[in-house]
Amino acid sequence: MKFFIDTADVGEIRKAHAMGVLDGVTTNPSLVAKTGRRFVDVLKEIVTIVDGPISAEVTALDAAGMIDQGRNLAKIHENIVVKIPMTLAGLEATKALSGSGIKVNMTLIFSASQGLLAAKAGATYASPFIGRLDDISNEGMPVIADLVTIYGNYGYPTQVLAASIRHPMHIVQAAKVGAHVATMPFKVIEQLVHHPLTDVGLDKFLADWKKVPQ
Repeated sequence: MKFFIDTADVGEIRKAHAMGVLDGVTTNPSLVAKTGRRFVDVLKEIVTIVDGPISAEVTALDAAGMIDQGRNLAKIHENIVVKIPMTLAGLEATKALSGSGIKVNMTLIFSASQGLLAAKAGATYASPFIGRLDDISNEGMPVIADLVTIYGNYGYPTQVLAASIRHPMHIVQAAKVGAHVATMPFKVIEQLVHHPLTDVGLDKFLADWKKVPQ
């Protein structure tokens, strides 16, 4: 499973990249707004750090606007993946952009039926928001499992990108059902590393090492 970091903070991206486990980046308007920087400037810096898919979201609501913004975003760098919302206009834009060779990450997916439409429209990635479903007392993980099965049944090349990750178990569960990608905040990447028994074991090793004649 590929690991993407869900942030527009280049400091966090550099730290995650240094770990050697980062495959790509996802951003959204809310994350970019937190940086206080121009969107284009942020993207141009990110592509110099990570050699992998970088999702950049459109803000237009109509298909023509999405297509125009998507084409402009794709011109920034070959690794840019245009992020399109799951709407009627978004499906039209996804079909047009993917048909011209531009990769699309269809976002704000909350059901298997929406994910199926994303695949039929030619999306490279479909992003079910599992955490937000959990937040309203619906289970998000079955959507991931259903889409992995559906795409496999029909040979769709679209990859299931587990999004709205809240904690490490979301990552493990998504991996167990076959999600192709998981995108997560930096704090979740850090949480994946830590285990109390690892810390205890390291302390014990170091304490014993001090007893070894030097």
